[in-house]
Amino acid sequence: MTDLTQKQAILIDLKNGFSITPIDALKEHGCFRLAAVVCQLRKDGWDIKTEMVAQKGSGGKSYASYRLKKIT
Repeated sequence: MTDLTQKQAILIDLKNGFSITPIDALKEHGCFRLAAVVCQLRKDGWDIKTEMVAQKGSGGKSYASYRLKKIT
């Protein structure tokens, strides 16, 4: 079995209907720069939605959660 690139692994997660956050990408795929990978995937034509999620008890800080838009 071949090793997947971070970009390939993240795309598989998105295609399987999962959303992914920077901490998920770091824990699951060793990816420190999720936004850069998402940017590459968008350039490849993938329609990825960004949702900003407020951190509880953080004084207004938030983080991004990405998911693949469903084709209707």
